[in-house]
Amino acid sequence: MKQVSRILPAIRRRKAQAKNNRQLSRLAKKVNQVPTKAGEAPVVFFNASTRLGGLSLNAGFSLVTSWALRLQGIPVVHFVCDAGMSRCVLGTRQDDPSYSPPCAACKAQSRINFSNAQVRRFRFHPDNSLENAIKSLALAELENFSFQGMPLGRLVMPSLRWILRRHHLVDDEPTRYLCQQYMLSAWNITQKFQAFLEQVSPRCLVIFNGQFFPEATVRYICLERGIRVISHEVGLMPFSGFFTDGEATAYPIDIPVDFTLDDRQNARLDAYLSNRFQGHFSMAGVQFWPEIRNLSPEFTQRAAGFKQVVPVFTNVVFDTSQGHANTLYGNLFEWLDDVLQVIRANPETLFVIRAHPDELRQGKESRESVAGWASANSITDLPNVIFINSTDYISSYELIQLSKFVMVYNSTIGLEASILGKPVLCAGKARFTQINSVFFPESRAKFLETLDQFLYAEEIQAPEEHRLNGRKFLYYQLYCTSLPFDAFLEDDRAWRGYVRVKQTPLSALTPETSETIRVILDGIIKGQPFLLQP
Repeated sequence: MKQVSRILPAIRRRKAQAKNNRQLSRLAKKVNQVPTKAGEAPVVFFNASTRLGGLSLNAGFSLVTSWALRLQGIPVVHFVCDAGMSRCVLGTRQDDPSYSPPCAACKAQSRINFSNAQVRRFRFHPDNSLENAIKSLALAELENFSFQGMPLGRLVMPSLRWILRRHHLVDDEPTRYLCQQYMLSAWNITQKFQAFLEQVSPRCLVIFNGQFFPEATVRYICLERGIRVISHEVGLMPFSGFFTDGEATAYPIDIPVDFTLDDRQNARLDAYLSNRFQGHFSMAGVQFWPEIRNLSPEFTQRAAGFKQVVPVFTNVVFDTSQGHANTLYGNLFEWLDDVLQVIRANPETLFVIRAHPDELRQGKESRESVAGWASANSITDLPNVIFINSTDYISSYELIQLSKFVMVYNSTIGLEASILGKPVLCAGKARFTQINSVFFPESRAKFLETLDQFLYAEEIQAPEEHRLNGRKFLYYQLYCTSLPFDAFLEDDRAWRGYVRVKQTPLSALTPETSETIRVILDGIIKGQPFLLQP
C-alpha cells in the first residue's frame, strides 16, 4: 500500500506535466510567429533557480513576461543552464552533497519551456586554478574568498544557508565541499555570461530573486557593467509576482508621501485583513495556517498572573530575506540571546516566544531552528516564558491584543500588529521599516535601551502614523506591487507549488487586454515603476 501511495502521485504529476508541456509548446509556436523589430536591443532572461522539472510559479512569471515582450516585437534571449553547474541549489541533496543534480530532467524541461525561442546555453567546465586555490580553505576563508575580482564566497553564501537550512554553517568536509562546488559553478557562470555579453548588448537583464548564486552572479556582472537588472519574486496575493529594479527580496516600494486610503480602498483592505486574521491566506502556493486556535483558558489564566505580556515573533533564519534584515544584529539568534537576558531580568513580564510557522514546513524543515535554540537554552524552565512551536496554531492576533507591546525581528506580523494599533519594536530591517510603521532603533544599543523603556513604562502609545502607514504599506503590497498572473497561470493540481499555463489566447498577453502586462512592459521597456494604480 505504501508503494502504491507513492506511485500514484508520481503518475499524476507526470500526466499533469505532459499536458502542460503540450500547451507550452503550442503557445511558444504562436509567439514565434510574431516578427522581431529591427534595431531593438534584446531583453535577457535568466532563472536557473526556479525549478528542475515542470513549471514553478516564478518560472511561469518569467516565461509569460518573455512571451509578452516578444509579442510586442522586442527580442528576447534566454541564458539557459545546460548542465552548466557542478551543483545547483535546487538539485542539491542536503545529506549528500556529492549527489549530482538531475540535469537530464531539467534540460528536457528547458527544451519545452524555451522552444521556439532564442537561447544561449552554457555547460560546466571546471577551472583547475580556482579549484586548487580553494580546496584547502576553511569555511570562513571560503566565505570571504574572491577570484579575479568576483566575490565568489559572498555570492554563494545565501544559497548555502538556504539549502542547508541554517545560518551558522558547520565547518566540516561536506559543507566545504558544497561551498566549493557552488563557487566553481558560479565562476563557470561568470566566464560563460561574460562571453555572452561580448556578443549581446542587452537592454536589461530579468532574473529570479537575485539571492541564489546563479542569478546573484549574473546580477553582479551586469551591475558592474552598468546594465540594468530587474528581479522578480512572488507577490503577497495568490498567483501574483513582484518585479523591481531593486532587490526583490528586500521588497523596495516607493509610496507617495501624500497617498491616503479612500473609503473604497479601506474597505478592500479591511476585507483582506478579516480573512488574514482567521488564517485564510497563502503565499507561493503555501497555506501556512491549516487552522487557528483561540488562546486556551489555561493560557489566559497564566498570563493574568503577570504584570504584562510581550509576544516575541521570530523568522526562518535561512530565508533569503534575512541578509537584508541583519543590520542591528548579525543574525536572528544574536537578537534572541539578548532577549533571553532581558527575560531573565524581568520576571514580572510574561514573554511568549513564537516560532515561525514555516520553520517545520514539510520538505523545508529548519536545521537551525528557534525551537532548537529554545531547547538549548532551557527556555521552558523559565517561569515567565511560554514557547509556541511552529505546529501550534494558536492565534497570533489574540496574542497581539493581549500584549503591552510586540517584539519582532522582521516578520510581517509586526506590520499587522501596527495596523491593529499595538506598539511594535523591530530588531531587523523589514520590508515595512522603509516607511515609519514601527519602532526601529538605529543600533543594537538603542534597541536594548528602547526595550528597557517599554518594559518599565506604565503605558506605551503607538503613534497613529504607525497604524496609518502600516495600512498604506500593506495596501500597496497587496494591490499595487503584487501583479496578478492568474489570467495566465493556474495550479497544476498535481504538484504543490507548480503551475500550468492556461489555454489563453495570445491577445490576453497584450497591454491593451491585461493591466499586468501593461505594467510589466512599461517597466521593462520604459523604466516605469512596476505598479498597478491604487
